[in-house]
Amino acid sequence: MREIGLITRIQNMIELTSKQRKYLEKAAHDLQPVVIVGGAGVTDGIFGMVAASLKAHELIKVKFNEYKDEKVELTNEICTKCDATLVRIIGNIAILYKEAEKEEARKYRL
Repeated sequence: MREIGLITRIQNMIELTSKQRKYLEKAAHDLQPVVIVGGAGVTDGIFGMVAASLKAHELIKVKFNEYKDEKVELTNEICTKCDATLVRIIGNIAILYKEAEKEEARKYRL
């Protein structure tokens, strides 16, 4: 049963082309980080905040104030658990994207 959930997650994550990645990077340029990973690390609370923020905004920034050396692994874990796609990591900030479920609610057209 658990494997089915993992397969569904992998299917929900999309692979971005370089054009789509550039488009989302440009759209994220003026955004402020909405989730900050601090001393407690990546907890269930962080996963909840990321999921809620992605549902509301589609495109978010996650800032790593701590655990900067593990940011790639932690970002991949966040993306897997929240069904998000990593756009890019710039410095200590990760840009994440999750397409809205309803087509009319989508803010970014890829």
